[in-house]
Amino acid sequence: MVMEEATLYNHWYIGLGIAGAIVVIAAVLLVLVWTAARRILRLAKAALQIVIVIKENTHSIWGLQQTNEVAGEILQEAGEIEGHATLVANALKEVAQRH
Repeated sequence: MVMEEATLYNHWYIGLGIAGAIVVIAAVLLVLVWTAARRILRLAKAALQIVIVIKENTHSIWGLQQTNEVAGEILQEAGEIEGHATLVANALKEVAQRH
């Protein structure tokens, strides 16, 4: 069976139209993906700036543990100073009572 020339051209144009439509659809999808990627990048940059601000604003909270440890050490030393001061006061009291 031999196809007529007009039918052959008709099928060729239909195939060319389908291929062209596929190329156009692929190009549109590629542009949409590229646009979405740029939007995601812009939002990620904004989120990073927010994270930096949060980190700066909460930096003092991370030092709180160290502050608590130093305060505990100061309290312990103050207790020892109080104990020594009491011994000195008692010794002075005894010396004063003897004289």
